[in-house]
Amino acid sequence: MRKTINEKNKQHHCDHDHSHEHNHDHEHNHSSCGHNHGKLPVILYVVGFVLFVGTLLLPLPTFLANSLMFLAMLTAGYHVILEGIGETITDSFKAKKLKPNVHVLMTLAAFGAALIGDFDEGALLILIFAGAHFLEDYAEGKSKREITALLKMNPTQARLIKANGDTELVEVASLQIGDQLQVLPGDQVPTDGVIVSGASTLNESSINGESMPQEKTIGAEVFGSTINGTGTFTMEVTKDSSETVFAKILQLVNQSQQNLSKTATKIKKIEPYYVNTVLAIVPLFILLGIFIFQWGAYTSFYRGMVLMISASPCALAASAIPATLSGISNLAKRGVLFKGGSYLANLSEIKAIAFDKTGTLTKGNPSVTDVYFMDEQKQSEWINVIVSMEKSANHPLAKAILNHFTTATELPIAVENKIGHGLIATYQEQTYQIGKADLFNHLPETIEEQANRLKDQGKNVVYFSENKQVVGFIAMMDLPQESAKTTIAYLKEQGIKTVMITGDAQATGQAVAQMIGLDEVKGNVLPENKSQLITELQAKYGTTVMVGDGINDAPALVKADIGFAMGDGTDVAIDVADAVIMKNDLTRFKYAHQVAKKLDRIVWQNIIFSMGVVLLLVFLNFFGKIDIGLGVIAHEGSTLVVILNGLRLLAPIKESL
Repeated sequence: MRKTINEKNKQHHCDHDHSHEHNHDHEHNHSSCGHNHGKLPVILYVVGFVLFVGTLLLPLPTFLANSLMFLAMLTAGYHVILEGIGETITDSFKAKKLKPNVHVLMTLAAFGAALIGDFDEGALLILIFAGAHFLEDYAEGKSKREITALLKMNPTQARLIKANGDTELVEVASLQIGDQLQVLPGDQVPTDGVIVSGASTLNESSINGESMPQEKTIGAEVFGSTINGTGTFTMEVTKDSSETVFAKILQLVNQSQQNLSKTATKIKKIEPYYVNTVLAIVPLFILLGIFIFQWGAYTSFYRGMVLMISASPCALAASAIPATLSGISNLAKRGVLFKGGSYLANLSEIKAIAFDKTGTLTKGNPSVTDVYFMDEQKQSEWINVIVSMEKSANHPLAKAILNHFTTATELPIAVENKIGHGLIATYQEQTYQIGKADLFNHLPETIEEQANRLKDQGKNVVYFSENKQVVGFIAMMDLPQESAKTTIAYLKEQGIKTVMITGDAQATGQAVAQMIGLDEVKGNVLPENKSQLITELQAKYGTTVMVGDGINDAPALVKADIGFAMGDGTDVAIDVADAVIMKNDLTRFKYAHQVAKKLDRIVWQNIIFSMGVVLLLVFLNFFGKIDIGLGVIAHEGSTLVVILNGLRLLAPIKESL
């Protein structure tokens, strides 16, 4: 039976955890001060709020007023109290030791205030604390919604062409490889496949982030979730619905929300110890107030409750997670998909980055760079012959030649494509041949000299002969992507070591490196040795990133501290990588690094600010300069400031360079 996407996500997640252990964390995504709530807590909160305001405004007897305030406390704090007690019991049983959370502190403080007769302050504490929780949930949920909006774009139905030619609407999950589908104007492409008839323009922004529509005709690949334009076409399904590019993007999204950043995980781990410390200090503080500082029982207990509120780590716990999720959301909208927050958080600390060459730093297809013919008067005639010959070939070099000589005239030439002999043709009683140097007995000195110079620059040279005499050559090269030079310049400005690891010849790699400004080149590297080079870079420089797109890059992507796969790369590379750069645009990596640096700054701002507020409140409380109401407002206010500061990462950042 075919696996569902969710089942595959779970399996993939397990497999990935097993093989890729360097910094994965798999705890839930909520800070201890934020959980998802249904409608009931919100309704009860409103009831509690109305009771609180009504009791304050109406001239009621003290007993009735206190009773209503207590009821307001219970209704408004319904979810806070249940989560505090329930999760503390559950977590403590799991850990086989006491693991309280911040909700317990707030619940105890509220009941403590009621115990000494300050029912109104206890109710105010719960109202502000619970209200702040709802706002935090909204803030955290907003950053998640930015990512999971992708789910709404997942196609659910397809127009299946039956054996008799009729079409039938069917579920996408029921499609089989080989099925033929009809796609009408404006339709969402149901799954990945190949066009077998018809043509259209498609909006592929959901897959690659490109806003420009792509022209597609027979033989072209189409991707599930993309939007068809004005044409109608028939496509053949080439992938199971759980294996499409879009399904893999959804897998990345799910993993993003199951993986906290290292900072967030540390905060989560220390929270129970912090809360236990506060719970131990508060009784001691009360006893010191009564017996040492002579404050009296009421004042000592009251200040103990204020201390419990002030020292709560709610703002600290919210320092990293909303900011990290916001950063992931920001990047997802700009074509960089992270499998978890730890990779984004750690990206700001990288010391070295290794790139595969072909398809990562370069375009992945050769382009004509140099053309030379011995007789300039016959040049246009020979170009017409070359283009006519290459039109019968089907390889990347032929495509590069045809793309370069777009104005050539096609001639009626019979071409023979002999393996090991290149292309051979006869035209107007002249014999022509295109091939490598070893196919020809002799190269004219001027041609050999120039060709060798171009070969030293990493270029691929093919020769053209007339009647077995070489009369010219065409040099080609897989040129760097326009985004590569900008990105490398930025990385060098940041003090990050840049290295190319390629299976190509050292000279070819060096030529590309010089064009874009790389620090170092490792050429002639076998696939199995790429991961060893990553280990060496980690030992020499520290935290290392690998960027690649092929199956041969997979071991290195796993070995690196953070592995980036290019979106046009192989499924294997995308599966094992920690992040994916869509549309092979390296400027998106630069943007991701800038977001990571901003995330790091924001998290440290939040940590310092939240602990500063705690220390200030504790200090003021010791001298009796703060009450429960003011303590709650300052505490919850600091938490919201931290959340809002994190949400700044949802906005586009200004790029440097």
